[in-house]
Amino acid sequence: MDFSLALIILLGLLANKLFEKLKLPGLIGMLLVGILVGPYGLNILSNELLSLSSDFTKIALIVILFRAGIGLNKNKLKKVAKPAILLSFIPSLLEGISIAVVSIYLFDFTIIEGGMLGFIIAAVSSAVVIPAMLDYDKQGVGSKKGITTLILAGASMDNVFAITIFSSIIGIYGTKKISVLFAISQVFISVILGVLIGVIVGFLLIYLFKKWDIRDTKKTLILIGLAIFITSFETLLKGIVPLSSLLGIMTIGFIILEKLPKVAKGLSSKFNKVWIFAEILLFVLVGAKVNINEIFTSGLKGLLIIIVGLIFRSIGVLISTHNSGLNKKERMFCVISFIPKATVQAAIGAIPLIMGVPTGELILAVAVLAIIITAPIGAIGIKHGAKKLLT
Repeated sequence: MDFSLALIILLGLLANKLFEKLKLPGLIGMLLVGILVGPYGLNILSNELLSLSSDFTKIALIVILFRAGIGLNKNKLKKVAKPAILLSFIPSLLEGISIAVVSIYLFDFTIIEGGMLGFIIAAVSSAVVIPAMLDYDKQGVGSKKGITTLILAGASMDNVFAITIFSSIIGIYGTKKISVLFAISQVFISVILGVLIGVIVGFLLIYLFKKWDIRDTKKTLILIGLAIFITSFETLLKGIVPLSSLLGIMTIGFIILEKLPKVAKGLSSKFNKVWIFAEILLFVLVGAKVNINEIFTSGLKGLLIIIVGLIFRSIGVLISTHNSGLNKKERMFCVISFIPKATVQAAIGAIPLIMGVPTGELILAVAVLAIIITAPIGAIGIKHGAKKLLT
């Protein structure tokens, strides 16, 4: 395992640097490294390390959402509250449903299998979008109208919405039909409980940080430890009470920023450093799970599904930003910012395969194909769009 971990770190860093030199997202290089050294490539990674991949992806998601929560300024958020709420579910809902319907016809999926694929792909990439928006916010790009905050909040909640719908579908896997009202109620309960736990834990941490002088490094470790505990608590309650632990984690970051902004600044710096390591593990290990033959099997059908999903997602973004005070260029930047897929697809794309869903390998393959296609397009589009479409 030690050799495999060293290999992942060194090759991941190298691939990240090479792809950035090519003006492409480094995560694509890390994903390709995983495919190369994984079981369907050279097969030189230890099974012990591969068995821990789900734990590593959980930690990576925790780091991403803490960074998102710490980056959400309340005053800026108030300016974009309505479109941010709409962006949190309308694009994802339209994309997820459209992909589910098309996959039923193209791949002969069941409704449940189509729903799994739809809401795996429906989530926008936190790994691509959040760091970019945080950087632009610091530079003041698009800050006058709060565009970066709008996208940051919308994209973060978009992830939570897609994951919650996906979890609801997974929870009723094996039943004959899905109750729409049940799924909707699951989402609302999950969101409310997630925010509630985030607020409670957030204020407990505020009390702790005020009472005792704790170094930022130790504060970061405390937050990660508590976040892992909260996600484990969600797993414990699965099938009993729905709980969005990821939304709770983001809420903790938001509470800390509002009550202790200086502490939040220090924690943000620490989480940025932790993300360097978490990102490598996340994308290399998800690449290692990919059966490259299945990507070719999905072929043009997989590509068509992704394109249809993006069309409906873009329509959803335009609907959400209608009458928001943004001009055409700014709304187009929002559309571009909601293109990239990566983080959630990497984190949950293999779950149907692990659960023994017959089409699990195909679902994972389409999810990875979505990353490979949309991550570079979205990342490049965001970079150039910020210069040409925002002020």
